[in-house]
Amino acid sequence: MIEIEDLNSVLIIGAGTMGHSIAQVYAQAGFEVDLVDTHQKKLDHALDLIKSNLAVLAEFDRVQNDEILSIIERIHPKTDLKEAANEKMFVLEAVNENPDLKKHLFNQLSEFCPENAILASNTSTLDIFTITKSIKNVHRIIAHHWFAPPHIIPLVEVVPSKKTSNDTVEFSINLLKRIGKEPIVIDKFLPGYIVNRIQTALYGAMYELLARNIATPEQIDLAIRTTLGIRLPIVGIAQSQDFTGLDLVCDIQTSKGGVLPLIQEKVNNNQLGVKTGKGLFDYHGISEEDILKKRDRLFLRQLEFLEKLTSFKRI
Repeated sequence: MIEIEDLNSVLIIGAGTMGHSIAQVYAQAGFEVDLVDTHQKKLDHALDLIKSNLAVLAEFDRVQNDEILSIIERIHPKTDLKEAANEKMFVLEAVNENPDLKKHLFNQLSEFCPENAILASNTSTLDIFTITKSIKNVHRIIAHHWFAPPHIIPLVEVVPSKKTSNDTVEFSINLLKRIGKEPIVIDKFLPGYIVNRIQTALYGAMYELLARNIATPEQIDLAIRTTLGIRLPIVGIAQSQDFTGLDLVCDIQTSKGGVLPLIQEKVNNNQLGVKTGKGLFDYHGISEEDILKKRDRLFLRQLEFLEKLTSFKRI
């Protein structure tokens, strides 16, 4: 397997919503990037979008204006997959979520790329490991799941299969850190991984409210922006339970006829969250008063920022 410091070019397949932006991130990090799609018009459009993305990033000093041309010049749009895949040691596909298409693509990559090349997929909805089970050297298959827009959102979920080698996982972590991303490794495949599983639950609740005429889209989004939109960037989902109190969380679950063994065990051990100094997280002896002050100061800064930014109005 190639060493990270020796990798200087990558192949991104699919020039759509995700692919063009992922290619941009690699080019910003100094890589030569072959961006492959079957349609030249799509590639032309992708380059237009990348130029627009970079102009916006320059407004916020995320890139310098005098860097933009060299970044774009490092992106090489191509329609010939075989040519682009030749000698590539890292490939990421971001094509349509069609299992037959992905299976055909990985079969081609298995033929066109070196046998020890890392082959990554951006999918979270499909089981890429079942789709690719027949290709050579399945230990090099891994999921790198990005979030839109990739040139802004820091997180990338890294998901191996049971057959993915530790070297492939370590390579993925180091590569993503090299391009400035925050990788989270999920130990085993689960459809949707972390973020999309949680998003799916939110969307399901939203559509239920709409279908039952309980709330309008405007009401739902205003409700989320003015509550979760303030809180979640500060305390996330898990830590918010520590602020609620795990005893209350347990009572709510019991009233619904369910039991969460993890939470029940915490409650039995008087690990109720912030108020006892331990819950899902350990607060290392910091007093409840100090933790709440820190949280509230951060909430108020977030509130002040959002009030000035959008006044909670939709785009």
